[in-house]
Amino acid sequence: MIPVCRLEDLPEGESVRLDTTPPVAVFRTEDGELYAVDDTCTHQDASLSEGWLEGCLVECPLHAASFDLRTGEPTCLPARRALRTHRVTVDEGVVHVHIAAQEGTAA
Repeated sequence: MIPVCRLEDLPEGESVRLDTTPPVAVFRTEDGELYAVDDTCTHQDASLSEGWLEGCLVECPLHAASFDLRTGEPTCLPARRALRTHRVTVDEGVVHVHIAAQEGTAA
C-alpha cells in the first residue's frame, strides 16, 4: 500500500503520477471516483496522467488512444493491450494505492 496524497489535494477531474516502477497514475473523476492504472500507454511510451479525463475514460496525449479506468481496457485504436489496474482506498483522508502484481510475479 502506497500513500499518494490527501484526498482534498486531488481535485475532481485531475490526476497524480507516482514514480514507482512502472509509474502509476491515480485519477479522481468528476464524480469523485478514484482509479489507478499503470501510467504508460500500451501503444507507445506516453504518460496517461498528462492525458485528458472524461468520465471514466482517459485519452493518451500522444496518439489519442483511450482507456477505461475501471477495467484498463482500451476503448479505441491505436492501443490494443489493456493497462494494469490497481485498487485505491482512502483511509483517514489519505489516498492509497495497492499495486497489483505484474504478470509472472508474486503478489
